[in-house]
Amino acid sequence: MGSERSDAGGDDTTAMALKILVAGGFGVGKTTLVGAVSEIRPLRTEELLSEAGQSVDDTGGVDRKTTTTVAMDFGRITIRSGLSLYLFGTPGQDRFWFLWDELSQGALGAVVLADTRRLEDCFPAVDYFEHRHIPFVVAVNCFATARTYGAHEVSRALDLDRGTPVVLCDARDRDSGKEVLIRLVEYAGRMHTARLLDTVG
Repeated sequence: MGSERSDAGGDDTTAMALKILVAGGFGVGKTTLVGAVSEIRPLRTEELLSEAGQSVDDTGGVDRKTTTTVAMDFGRITIRSGLSLYLFGTPGQDRFWFLWDELSQGALGAVVLADTRRLEDCFPAVDYFEHRHIPFVVAVNCFATARTYGAHEVSRALDLDRGTPVVLCDARDRDSGKEVLIRLVEYAGRMHTARLLDTVG
């Protein structure tokens, strides 16, 4: 994602669009988060869960879930004048992970959604972004039936690299989701600047 020039009304401005991934385990709230914050009608590629998928999809803890993302979710949010985020929600099941490499091309960073009732489900996403040096924040989706843990406890449980932000959120709430995205943009900006300085130092 890059800059897009706009000369509407004679106002010469440069708008920036940044690509953000929303990842995490099956049923953690990725589609919900994208839908809650998107200012456009989100594109969804959800399909009904089938009997054929019962042997490969672990629905433990999300028994009431009836659909699953099979390609991606897409939404857009304007953070401030001249800065928009394009959101790409990744599929959660293992068998769709081949799409992650395509979706991560050109991404500024990622939000890894976590559910403390099934924290191990976000390990693969954490590993994926750590190994590819893609900046990410862990956003703990606070479900009503889940025990509340602090950010430090979650960070230790996930064995995150020092400085990786952990934030608590409600994926259904637009303002809460927007705060997560702002935190990611700020963190990713610092990481990319530090890497750039390393290369010229």
